[in-house]
Amino acid sequence: MQSMTTSRQLSTRHLLGIKDLNEDDIQLIFETADNFKDVLNRPIKKVPSLRDITIANVFFENSTRTRLSFELAEKRLSADTINFAASSSSVSKGETLIDTVNNILAMKVDMIVMRHPYPGAGIFLSKHVKAQIVNAGDGAHEHPTQALLDAFSIRERYGDVAGKKVAIIGDILHSRVALSNILCLRQLGAEVMVCGPTTLIPKYISSLGVKVEYNLVNALNWCDVANMLRIQLERQDIAYFPSLREYAMLYGLNKQLLDSLDKEITIMHPGPINRGVEITSDVADSHHSIILDQVENGVAVRMAVLYLLAGTRG
Repeated sequence: MQSMTTSRQLSTRHLLGIKDLNEDDIQLIFETADNFKDVLNRPIKKVPSLRDITIANVFFENSTRTRLSFELAEKRLSADTINFAASSSSVSKGETLIDTVNNILAMKVDMIVMRHPYPGAGIFLSKHVKAQIVNAGDGAHEHPTQALLDAFSIRERYGDVAGKKVAIIGDILHSRVALSNILCLRQLGAEVMVCGPTTLIPKYISSLGVKVEYNLVNALNWCDVANMLRIQLERQDIAYFPSLREYAMLYGLNKQLLDSLDKEITIMHPGPINRGVEITSDVADSHHSIILDQVENGVAVRMAVLYLLAGTRG
């Protein structure tokens, strides 16, 4: 793990979306993340793998967990990092995305981790700048590292993702996590179902090869893993359901409902949790939940992505 030389490489220079990865890429990321997870459990949690690399975290949208996870991953790899928040920058004065990033690149940055409110921003940028781009979420489009850490967490729990039944429940329409998860899980051989109110299930979704269910109990009885999504009120310009209370009654997961199933299922959540809406505290904190494992795995998976991308620099 000390050098950048590896016999296997990713098939892509950037991580813009799961659709750019093949199954070999995903398995290579997982195997590399296994090694880094061992590193994170050692007394000294740092390796010098990226000590010659400078990474800029460029966030045009608020983020706490994803930004901290990337920042920690970069520091564990000994990379130099700079953080850029658009709200306190020249972007608020009208500077363009390309100008902003080119100014950062003039400081000799090798890689950019970017979150942006517009779908496709990372793809657009990758065509205009020399640095490698990691998409940390673009609008309601994709969030590839979240999908990778979710699938990695399922693999850790069950030994394999193939053949597992995963229900993604909640606000599918506005979720970048849902699309990336569907693409990743399907590529790894899992069966996927989406469940939520009809107003929050996009019309095209069945074309992605997933089952669609509108009844929460049916979805829970079908699945091995339930990934509970947050209602993204900040992306909703109209009311998609009467009230949060009514949503919680129909699609919220509570302990009583979980205990009524005739099998054990695993509960996931990409965070942040709206406790009492999509999931109650006694479920989030129960032995069914791997939510904190997802957070821990996020650092190892992001270390793997950054390390492997750095190995493709040409």
